[in-house]
Amino acid sequence: MKAIIVCTSISHGNTKKIADVMGQILDARVVAPEQVDMAELATYDLVGFGSGIYLGSFHLQLRQFVQSLPEGQWGRAFVFGTSGFPDAGPHSFSRPLVRLLEQKGFELVDTFSCRAWDTYLPFKLVGGIRKGRPNVTDLESARTFAEGLRARNSATF
Repeated sequence: MKAIIVCTSISHGNTKKIADVMGQILDARVVAPEQVDMAELATYDLVGFGSGIYLGSFHLQLRQFVQSLPEGQWGRAFVFGTSGFPDAGPHSFSRPLVRLLEQKGFELVDTFSCRAWDTYLPFKLVGGIRKGRPNVTDLESARTFAEGLRARNSATF
């Protein structure tokens, strides 16, 4: 199985930590959107898309990258994010990106989210929330998630 992770990690490096753990397990390069050649992207069996969450959405750079992809037959994909808040309920932040990827022709296999240090206003005034996250437990959860992806997707390739 050939995998790559497209990651935008801006504020505190939270998402990059998660992406690096997943990349080790999946034997995948972790790259920023501007480092990806679209023709090369089509050669991967599994593509991860992740960023921190800003005002309830994935980073604009990642969203614009996905929007720029042509519709077609892509491989399998997964989505991951780091946020001060959970990815749950009617305000699930992963749902719009998942839908967009499916519209582009990806088969979405799973999503992952973990809490992370968030210093968006007004939280910045008090030093942020979820300081120290992602922690060892979060990184282990990312590892377990990636192991599950590897097991499920290696069986089909």
